Amino acid sequence: MEKEFPKPSVTVDMVIFTILEGELKVLLVKRALEPFKGRWAIPGGFVRIAESLEDAARRELQEETGVKDVYLEQLYTFGEPERDPRGRVITVSYMALSNADKINLSASTDAAEAKWFSVSELPKLAFDHQKIVSYAIKRLRWKFEYTSIAFSMLPEKFTLGQIQKVYEIVFEKRFDKRNFFKKLHSLNILNEAGVKSDVPHRPPMLYSLKKNVPEIMEIL
Repeated sequence: MEKEFPKPSVTVDMVIFTILEGELKVLLVKRALEPFKGRWAIPGGFVRIAESLEDAARRELQEETGVKDVYLEQLYTFGEPERDPRGRVITVSYMALSNADKINLSASTDAAEAKWFSVSELPKLAFDHQKIVSYAIKRLRWKFEYTSIAFSMLPEKFTLGQIQKVYEIVFEKRFDKRNFFKKLHSLNILNEAGVKSDVPHRPPMLYSLKKNVPEIMEIL
């Protein structure tokens, strides 16, 4: 019976987003091995027989980029029969957001280099990773509309202007300042945390995200 149904391989692939230099960026690795040697790809690799999908995702992410201790959310399963030239490979993708200031990139194992790329200027990616990144961007925007996930891309203390800027970068559009701030205050999810002291003009108020914020909320 087993010979009639050959077992496919399973991989995990991670789409890690950050805000850097005023742009939404995604973490890519340059492949050191075939197939697609020398081409950029999202971090990922094969799932070992005795590990969970999330454990495999965290292991591969750390091995290929040096990134660890980030929140990972399962994104989607991609399983087109011809997506991997090595054979029948099904991949489970994950998405995460990170503050780039807290990450020190370092490539190892089958990755020659790890680097942040603007989502608007991606190189030609290996496998079907362009499709995975495109789907992740759509999911990211949905999460920004209905959850507090955007705050994971900010420092612990931030200004309202910084929050608005993150939303404008992700959605590639401008938001009315007065309406945006009014909406944030109405949600009652922020604590005042002093004022920003390293500015020459009137210092803006700093805020932090309250604990136990509801998972689902309408932000936009």
